Amino acid sequence: MKRAVPYLVTLWLLWLGGGASTAHQERPNIVIIVADDLGWNDVSFHGSNQIPTPNIDALAYDGIILNRHYVPPLCTPSRASLMTGKHPMNIGMQDHVIISDEPWGLGLDQKLMPQYFREAGYRTHLVGKWHLGFFRRAYTPTYRGFDSHFGYLGPYIDYWDHSLQMNETSARGLDMRRNTAVNYDANGTYATDLFNDEAVRLIDSHNRSKPLFLVLTHLAPHTGNEDDPLQAPADEIAKFDYIQDPKRRTLAAMVSRIDTGVGRIYRSLERRRMLNNTIILFYADNGAPTLGIHANSGSNYPLRGQKYSPWEGAVRGAALIWSPLLPRKRVVSEQWIHVSDWLPTLGHAAGIQSIPAGGPIDGQNQWLTLQSASVDGRTVVMHNVDRRYGYRSYMKQGWKYINGTTARGIYDGWLGQLSDQDDQIPEEDYFAQLLNDSFIGSSILLSEEQVREIRQNATLRCAEDVQAIPCEPLVKPCLFNVVEDPCERVNLADEYPELLKDLQSDVERFKRDALAPRNQPSDSRSDPALHNNTWTWWQDEMDEQQHMAPYILYLAAAIEILLILIVLWCGHRYCTRSRTKTEPKDAKLANK
Repeated sequence: MKRAVPYLVTLWLLWLGGGASTAHQERPNIVIIVADDLGWNDVSFHGSNQIPTPNIDALAYDGIILNRHYVPPLCTPSRASLMTGKHPMNIGMQDHVIISDEPWGLGLDQKLMPQYFREAGYRTHLVGKWHLGFFRRAYTPTYRGFDSHFGYLGPYIDYWDHSLQMNETSARGLDMRRNTAVNYDANGTYATDLFNDEAVRLIDSHNRSKPLFLVLTHLAPHTGNEDDPLQAPADEIAKFDYIQDPKRRTLAAMVSRIDTGVGRIYRSLERRRMLNNTIILFYADNGAPTLGIHANSGSNYPLRGQKYSPWEGAVRGAALIWSPLLPRKRVVSEQWIHVSDWLPTLGHAAGIQSIPAGGPIDGQNQWLTLQSASVDGRTVVMHNVDRRYGYRSYMKQGWKYINGTTARGIYDGWLGQLSDQDDQIPEEDYFAQLLNDSFIGSSILLSEEQVREIRQNATLRCAEDVQAIPCEPLVKPCLFNVVEDPCERVNLADEYPELLKDLQSDVERFKRDALAPRNQPSDSRSDPALHNNTWTWWQDEMDEQQHMAPYILYLAAAIEILLILIVLWCGHRYCTRSRTKTEPKDAKLANK
């Protein structure tokens, strides 16, 4: 026995060392996929058979459908919240979006998600859209924690030539880069395919000695430039010939290409044997814009409103999380989650201890919430206090306060209601596609019975027999119980005046504590015509030109002096040679 003790101790120490090493190596891979301007009703796991999304749906049914996932109502604030784990109001990113000719961005005083993960040993990659500022290099992805970036810096681009026409006064400029270098080679490749290819390439080439942090932020289904806003390959559009509306048909093709990429990413992780230690998060950055600027025919129905409005259709987005690391699966979660929660939540899953806790409207660690239905999620969601239109939108314990709206109320209705069943595939075709070997549902081994039950629970229904009580937010504040009335039809402000005052008081407090918006007016020096027809960090380039200006003047002066000296030297040589030629003649004359 005494002889055995040293061997047992040695084995125990080896086990401890091996365990520590494994713990370090087994930080989960994180893959975040963001769809731009995707509507609640533009994925099929919410019950619609119009746009089948079999790969996305398979992850949703096998993972957790996040049926109360909240996001800011616009692109830039939504991305800023994901990257910082803070509410946009607390970092000055709450008002509108960054237009490419505006010199501002997400503050350099903010530590971003990829910086935390890179410090923890992750390889960090961004593919696709940035939209958090690029007027100076310091604001761009590879200066803010990403090891690599392949994609575009501004709000949107043409799907084929990757140019951006910002407004009528600026030139059309290329906005596609690999890290900081302009990328010309990708011209002619459909943007969604381009980004899917890059994501798969990064997974296929990933060194598994380090964990992977990959953020894929799609252009789709956001519109491209105004001269050709809805773009998709013709063969993809043809698959949806049963959809009568040609714009909606093109949108379906745009979403379908995202779905194809989700399947490819899953297969790549599976092939590399990384899947069992991966967390996949898929969500929409905000609701779809059915009407108005950048309208893409998306549908948030039966939710009220659309992108850039105070209503649920703007801020309650399609979302799912899938991972073998989560014991809870094949469920629909009604727990409240905000996009700012993902930094502390995924950071906790990765064992990152350095992420600070924020205030009540900032990010909260929801890892336990995801593991158990009995754990409450957050109880407060601040949608926004918008200074441009002056609207306020806020939720507390299921009660929602709205005061004011956008676009004179044009977006305040229930938009994007789908037409009759002729515009949708039959139910049996949907299930046949979902479980087909071509899609990942076949690998996940879902049964049709399971899917029907989960899908039923994920489908949002609003009672038709409810007596509506109108809300006129431009006249006076409104109050809704969004648990019982998710479609915001019954305004209870008059019935619960004290509750209305309580929520109004919260909003005013958060508004007082908010940072001033960072927005800046446009700068004409950003015009791509001044920068080789590309969108670039124009203020850095202007500074470099100004820095070089004195040296250029010195050089010009030196060249001018040199030319004068050359002219003088040549003149001197000419005169000397002329004098030499005349001297012998003069001598001969003198001798005569």
